Amino acid sequence: MAIEKIGDILKKKFGERVPVHAKYEFQEYGVRLAETLHDIRHKALYIKLAKEKERSLLERARVFAIDVQSESINRGRLFMWKLTELEKEKKAQKKK
Repeated sequence: MAIEKIGDILKKKFGERVPVHAKYEFQEYGVRLAETLHDIRHKALYIKLAKEKERSLLERARVFAIDVQSESINRGRLFMWKLTELEKEKKAQKKK
């Protein structure tokens, strides 16, 4: 009987998605956002955004990134672009 790695055991039980044990809600939201956008590599960035940015802006950018037809499965770049655009719009509205 061969010894299995813990990562392999977890993949068998949970699939590719390993359960996240986040202490705070924004951490959980950031991880889910990274998974939704297929950009797990930048998970820390999404956690930071979830902590610092308005949730409504994040949600609007997430919906936009998911709805756009694209060849790439990674939606991180679209999300970041839309988030920047939404922040610019918000600043412009505050000035008026």
